[in-house]
Amino acid sequence: MNKPSQHKIDQSKIRNFSIISHVDHGKSTLSDRILEITKAVDPRNMRAQYLDSMDIERERGITIKAQNVRVRWKDYIFNLIDTPGHVDFGYEVSRSLAACEGVILLVDSTQGIQAQTLANCYLAVDSNLEIISVLNKIDLPASDTQRCKEEIEQTLGIPEEEVLSISAKTGEGVAALLDRVIEKIPPPIGDPNSPLQALIFDSYFDQFRGVVSSLRVINGQMSNKTKLLFMHSKSTHEVEEIGTRNPDPTPCNVLSAGEVGYVIANVRNVSDAPPGETITDIGKPATEPLSGYKQPQPMVYCGIYPIDGDEFTELKEALIKLKLNDASVTFEPETSSALGFGFRCGFLGLLHMEIVRERLEREFNLSLIATSPSVNYKIKLTNNTEIEIDNPNDLPSANQILEIQEPILSATILTPAEYTGTVMELCQQRRAEMIKMEYLSQDRVELVYRLPLGEVVVDFFDSLKSRTKGYASLDYDQAGYQTANLVKVELLINAIPVDAFSTIVHKSKAQDYGKKMTEKLRELIPRQLFDVPIQAAIGGKIISRETIKARRKDVLAKCYGGDITRKRKLLEKQKEGKKRMKNIGRVEVPQEAFISALKID
Repeated sequence: MNKPSQHKIDQSKIRNFSIISHVDHGKSTLSDRILEITKAVDPRNMRAQYLDSMDIERERGITIKAQNVRVRWKDYIFNLIDTPGHVDFGYEVSRSLAACEGVILLVDSTQGIQAQTLANCYLAVDSNLEIISVLNKIDLPASDTQRCKEEIEQTLGIPEEEVLSISAKTGEGVAALLDRVIEKIPPPIGDPNSPLQALIFDSYFDQFRGVVSSLRVINGQMSNKTKLLFMHSKSTHEVEEIGTRNPDPTPCNVLSAGEVGYVIANVRNVSDAPPGETITDIGKPATEPLSGYKQPQPMVYCGIYPIDGDEFTELKEALIKLKLNDASVTFEPETSSALGFGFRCGFLGLLHMEIVRERLEREFNLSLIATSPSVNYKIKLTNNTEIEIDNPNDLPSANQILEIQEPILSATILTPAEYTGTVMELCQQRRAEMIKMEYLSQDRVELVYRLPLGEVVVDFFDSLKSRTKGYASLDYDQAGYQTANLVKVELLINAIPVDAFSTIVHKSKAQDYGKKMTEKLRELIPRQLFDVPIQAAIGGKIISRETIKARRKDVLAKCYGGDITRKRKLLEKQKEGKKRMKNIGRVEVPQEAFISALKID
């Protein structure tokens, strides 16, 4: 372990900045080049996506956890915060930006401005940050820097002569970008003599040392002897170690106003040190916490069940361990007549759901089934009470319901102009209401819609990408709730409801959903010795039906010639037997059928 550093840092020599962009526009690659050019990492230890710590981040080429690193450039100290780019992690991005004075806004010169470029840029503007606009990937043949510069000037109001051009892959222009950071991004202005106020922008769980929190000291000083008060959770802890990441953790004695580092304070649960939490000194506390804190709210829910019922305990332990690292996941036990024992889990969005499920399977060696994703509905009942449900099976009967409210998103879609028609058609199919349409340039259009979240969680993003050959991008924000004509569709197999297939859909789409699911199940469920009806129902009303025809034994095989009445007698006897079998027989739905039927189309 390195020895704690003693020297005091001149605040005017500090630059705190973040790199923001759309997914896959080169944030992590630029971070790698900055580490290389500033000689922060020994060339023998250098690897691609150096700051990304998880295997999933490397494989998918996305950043899931915010990372920070301290590097030196021409007598200046740079604190670089690498943020997630996906819309699911928008709150973590906002807290990372609150720890900075400026941002590098990275735009792919082969693709131009994308939806999350805009969203993150607006976040930076709202936080009053200095913006350095940069075009990346200029080494590629498809790069069109002039068009992208014009687009940036028209859309974001940044003069095109101020836009830098770089290649994060080859390193071209990165040194000039670092010089621009010194010129343009202001130093921090915190007061080292004020009461301590430090902002946590990310935390992770270390099994040996507990929670390690990344923080920015806004005012005051934090030392190894400070007793800390976490202002939102009201918990108190004593500092075990403070330090900076260079990029390896390096302990120090003091973190002063304007500095970015980490703290270990014997915290045992990440939920006690969430992003946005304010830390102060219990002996000389700040009067109020820093603004902007909010509890992470799940937007998407689904049931997660082990394929092998004996793995329920292992799944429970895996979720508890995962929650130590990711406090935004919520889970509670639930049972299903079809799938057995499992958990109802809440996630920040679809990507978050996918990542958590993949981590459970990969890190804990589990085989899982996930039910179709659903959202949180508000139900007003006839007795004037209001309840919230996230599981279709909890929906009260129709005669108890006054109205159902569903969550709404404000969605921004950026698409090449040639695909405008097909994107608008998709949005209309999903009950979207257009708010505005604006041309960013001759061949790029921005569409803003109000859109029900329930229409997005199934396959909206995939449909958008396939209709636009991958060129459209989507960003969304929560926009409250609105009343809608929603119904619960149940699937009955041999007249018995199967709760795993229940869903809440708009009444206009119930028939289509019922027809699609009954047809799908008819193909997936093996034939029995008796006819099996598969029905979709709303309340007591059947809206769609398919029948799996019985496997028939040829009872007439032993009849060679003879009277027709003898044959009829054998057929009647078989018919009676099948009728009796149908009354007492149970249809076993194989696990493969559940997995295939619950896969999102």
